[in-house]
Amino acid sequence: MIDETILRNVFECARVAADKRVEDPVVLDVRELSGFTDYFLIVSGSSDRRVQTIAEAVVDALKKRGVRPLGTEGMRDGRWALVDFGDWVVHVFYRDVREAFGLEELWFDAPRVEIPAEFLAPAAGAEAGP
Repeated sequence: MIDETILRNVFECARVAADKRVEDPVVLDVRELSGFTDYFLIVSGSSDRRVQTIAEAVVDALKKRGVRPLGTEGMRDGRWALVDFGDWVVHVFYRDVREAFGLEELWFDAPRVEIPAEFLAPAAGAEAGP
């Protein structure tokens, strides 16, 4: 059974990332494959600074919704940032690092979840950042 609240929060993370000109957003349903989370949101940024900006924006936006991450990693380096919300994990990669890491290939048998179009278009008045 899909928890609509969790999935809504995953999609909200995708929306926030889209506001920061994210590349190639993918949601993987890992509920049947993982004992530590239900969904991965995987996105790419075109620079180290953009990776940082996307990850920080996701954390800030979800805090405003009353949802705090359990932990974060890599926020300062800008090559790969991980934001762990427990039921879902946001991976923000610098595009070359994403290709090298191959997370989607590693979890190849995880079904992809379509992100509704309204979560992929930047919000009106959204600032793209660096």
